Amino acid sequence: MRYLLHLFLRAICWLDLAAYTLALLLLALLPSGWLRICYPKLFRSWCRCFVRALGVRLHLHQHQTRPLPDHFILIANHPSALELVGIPGLFNVVSLAKIEVRDWWFVGRIAAAAGTFFVERESKGSRQNALTSMRSAVSGGRNIAIYPEGGCKGRRVAERFHYGAFTLSLDTGVPIVPVFLHYEAQQAFAWEGQTLPQMLRQIACAPNRQAHYHVYDAFDPADFADRDAYVQHVHACYLTWQQRHLD
Repeated sequence: MRYLLHLFLRAICWLDLAAYTLALLLLALLPSGWLRICYPKLFRSWCRCFVRALGVRLHLHQHQTRPLPDHFILIANHPSALELVGIPGLFNVVSLAKIEVRDWWFVGRIAAAAGTFFVERESKGSRQNALTSMRSAVSGGRNIAIYPEGGCKGRRVAERFHYGAFTLSLDTGVPIVPVFLHYEAQQAFAWEGQTLPQMLRQIACAPNRQAHYHVYDAFDPADFADRDAYVQHVHACYLTWQQRHLD
């Protein structure tokens, strides 16, 4: 009986997501000026709806010792596809995503309408354009989310971080809020070249769908002499958090 009830509730969540998705796709046809008024909030709600449909339980752990800033650049490690909806579902941010996301069925159109920044990682010009757009957004008071590993690197933190988020922080004076992501069923959540439908099915069928998002104290750019010192310090913190939460 409990199993049937569980299936029924999951079906309701997927129907809810389907209806919400259709509504956002229709709204995405409106002029961009209109979308800026309400679409970002609707997008964040849609992200939470998506997480519920997948059956994932997101746990936000706040380890910070002082209040988080109202204006920030969020960074996180990138082990899975889930954070593409998990991060904006929890935080008021505009995300940076690879250009391929724009072509992902309904997801790409909704993400674009929500103001997502897209970058072609292999193109220096595209990276520069994305950085310019994000700098303008941050200077205008927006919060943005960047994955400094430069893509999905699997279950372990990458050997190095890219400079983008740290350059933006130094240029604008806006602090970086670090989030360490930890999925209990790491193998099931790992994004290792699967297509989007394969990845969603893998997550939805995972035996353990507990996700932990650990928030730590913000980094003040004024504390660092240059971006190399900034990157090295933050990367070292992520390695420490990896040992704490995964090893």
